[in-house]
Amino acid sequence: MRRIGIVLLVLAFSIVVSAAEKNPAKKDAKVKNVILIGWDGAQRNHVKEALGRGELPNLKKLSSQGALVGIDIYRITDTKAGWAQILTGYEPEVTGVFNNSIFQSIPEGYTIFERLERHFGPDNIATVAVIGKTGHVGNAPAKKERIAEQQQQGRRANRQRAQDVGKIVEEDGVKYRVTPAEPFYNASKKMDVFINGLGSDANVGAKAIGLLDKYKDKPFFFFVHFAEVDHKGHQFGENSKEYNDALKSGDLWTGKIIEKLKELKLYDKTLIYIVADHGFDEGEKGHRDAPYVFLATNDSKVTRRGLRVDIAPTILDRFGLNLDKIEPRIDGHPLTKQYKETIW
Repeated sequence: MRRIGIVLLVLAFSIVVSAAEKNPAKKDAKVKNVILIGWDGAQRNHVKEALGRGELPNLKKLSSQGALVGIDIYRITDTKAGWAQILTGYEPEVTGVFNNSIFQSIPEGYTIFERLERHFGPDNIATVAVIGKTGHVGNAPAKKERIAEQQQQGRRANRQRAQDVGKIVEEDGVKYRVTPAEPFYNASKKMDVFINGLGSDANVGAKAIGLLDKYKDKPFFFFVHFAEVDHKGHQFGENSKEYNDALKSGDLWTGKIIEKLKELKLYDKTLIYIVADHGFDEGEKGHRDAPYVFLATNDSKVTRRGLRVDIAPTILDRFGLNLDKIEPRIDGHPLTKQYKETIW
């Protein structure tokens, strides 16, 4: 009887191994593609409430295959700082992007896009960013403008300029406003595609789906940024119907991207991470203190909650990069691994 039991055990193990070999998706295969989807301004509690009402079916289904975890923010809760941190894994002391007013171009080579291009070679991976917003997720170069010329544009332009970033310098009696390059100025020059200012979720989603067709035959990293949640929050408030409808729009277009991946037979080879750069102040039209967001994914290796700075190292680690060899050392830690964390 013991011999029969051993034979059956060996046979069962052989069947499992054979099944795994026939279905690579069940194995811990090397990651081929990653899509990072941004729901700009999506507050964690509102997302949970919408999930509870069954209004975000694609987010629910995706996270049921992997994880839905809380992401907290210890630094400024605005757009420039948020996406700079998410797409690099660094604190602002390293990137120079502290908030929407104090920023610079992220140092060359520090973004996920550039690290993947260098690791795999530019011909072996596609790096793509399709973005709803313009300025705060931008790649504009540095500029120097004469203030006298700006003043000629009238009172309305002057009021707008008073809110602009940049320092005032004077040369030969002429005053200039010097504005630094936008955060993704350096990165965009190394990428296959960097498109921003697309506005609506429909524009962003349609462009992303078209580019999936274009790059379907090579590994890729896509950043797809939906902006309507943030826009509706500023216009109508976090507890408004419009804000809630914008969350549903993000879910709808996330679903369309997933459908496209399945149509291209790429879904089983693609990890998807849905994140937010900041939340919203409860019931308000701003996010001055809105540190509670989330990460939803089909990555079953995500095992813990974390910080905004942990998202980039998670993606780089899943692509197979050795984080110990990255310089300067990334500030975050992969959400797929446990580590000793001290919280004051």
